[in-house]
Amino acid sequence: MVNYTKNEMVGITELGKSLGGYIDKVASKACKKIAIIRRNRPEAVILPIEEYELLQNAYDKLEEKEIEEILSNLSKNDKKISHSKIVEIDI
Repeated sequence: MVNYTKNEMVGITELGKSLGGYIDKVASKACKKIAIIRRNRPEAVILPIEEYELLQNAYDKLEEKEIEEILSNLSKNDKKISHSKIVEIDI
């Protein structure tokens, strides 16, 4: 689980009042991230766009690698992989 400092947390009501200021904090890198708290629990996180894009790219590459491994394992056993087999794959 990720830890948040006091400066990296904001209640949803406060966020609604000062959204621009919190976005400025993240965009200027004054804060790495801001956790949005609702009902005393983190519900969402505001990240700089560069950080989000890096995370999304890493996730996409991991997903591609998992698909390649699944297809590689299937193709070792079968010369051809049917469309129905590919659709059945649960990633």
